[in-house]
Amino acid sequence: MKNILLVLALAFFIGNYAQTSADDILDNYFENTGGKENWQKLEGIKMIGNVSGQGMEIPIEILQLKDGRQYVKISFQGKEMMQGVYNGKVLWNTNFMTQKAEEMTTEQTENFKMNQVKDFPSPFLNYKENGYQVELLGDETMEGAECYKIKLTQKPVLVDGKEEESVSFYYFDKENYIPIAVEMEIKSGQMKGQMMKSTMSDYDEVGGLYFPFSLTQMGGPLSIEKIELNPEVDAVMFEMPKEEETPPPVEEKK
Repeated sequence: MKNILLVLALAFFIGNYAQTSADDILDNYFENTGGKENWQKLEGIKMIGNVSGQGMEIPIEILQLKDGRQYVKISFQGKEMMQGVYNGKVLWNTNFMTQKAEEMTTEQTENFKMNQVKDFPSPFLNYKENGYQVELLGDETMEGAECYKIKLTQKPVLVDGKEEESVSFYYFDKENYIPIAVEMEIKSGQMKGQMMKSTMSDYDEVGGLYFPFSLTQMGGPLSIEKIELNPEVDAVMFEMPKEEETPPPVEEKK
């Protein structure tokens, strides 16, 4: 009986220690990058840069607001295409083939509302209030650096109508307590079940806060040239364009 109680007590201690250690890492992260209070005051971020791919530099503008609204604007071959736009109600994209705006599925919109709307400017900032969980999994080497590996569990997402766990793994550099990589499982499409990895580097200061200016993900390397905090935004940018109606044919007079 004593052995069982000892094991239970030890398990309880380890669990609480891991949670406390994860919180310590996150506290250091926010302190080293500008302070929690300043992150809380942030209302919006606009990033301007270029995505590299297939020998091309593609201009890109990313806007994220505290209320969840966001867009990604890509300039390609003289045309501007909007991707991942959320206007407070629905998600929509520009179809690359037809160049027309298309509303994303109800499931995709609901998944976005469930987690990503709450993630500005970081899913860790108010994770307890949002019902997320964090867990320190231990030490690991990532991108040549010694890191703390933290598991983030968010609200379940819908995949073909069924709830699935929403988990991502963040790697915080031990020297500066900043995230340098994140991994998450792809939930749908041809690459379903595979892990998607993104990396962040070249942190620099903007308005007292520190942001990564170099990122890599499946779409290719993203180099940020400029970051603007609390930008003025035209609400029209988020609205899904209405498809132009074709006028009825004019009847010829006999």
